[in-house]
Amino acid sequence: MLSLDSAEWANLRDAYGSASDIPELLRRLEMCPASDGSTEPWSSIWSALAHQGDVYSASFAAVPHVVRILTMAPTQVGDDFFRFPAWIEICRQRESISVPVELSLAYFDALSKLPELVGAAAVREWDPDFLTAAMAALAAGKGFGSVAEAALELDLATAKEFLDWFHSR
Repeated sequence: MLSLDSAEWANLRDAYGSASDIPELLRRLEMCPASDGSTEPWSSIWSALAHQGDVYSASFAAVPHVVRILTMAPTQVGDDFFRFPAWIEICRQRESISVPVELSLAYFDALSKLPELVGAAAVREWDPDFLTAAMAALAAGKGFGSVAEAALELDLATAKEFLDWFHSR
């Protein structure tokens, strides 16, 4: 995993250019793990690292840190700790983007931890948003990007519509 103190962050890219500010956002995220995607620092992280479905070299360096923070408190973190790594993997697969070699081991290792972390979070209360994030993280962690993407779209109304369609075929 790329250290948050590494000068290499300046050589990585995000939606706005150099990713030199990403380590500070990740440090702030560690301080407030219960925050949601509409508040800081999540809002800036999403904007810089998953901008309109685009992902960047810094996205792959950030995922292991998000998962590391998730590992410390899977029953207490907000659903974006599951949603963010899943979305990065969804976008990577959809666009056939290669993870930079120097980041790939930590990135794929972090993804592989997601199913176990979903299991660890099973004891907490789940709302529909947490459910879709957890399902997406499970699928992404097992390499099923298209299933992960479908899970993110599967709110309660969409699930009912899908089942109505499925049973009527």
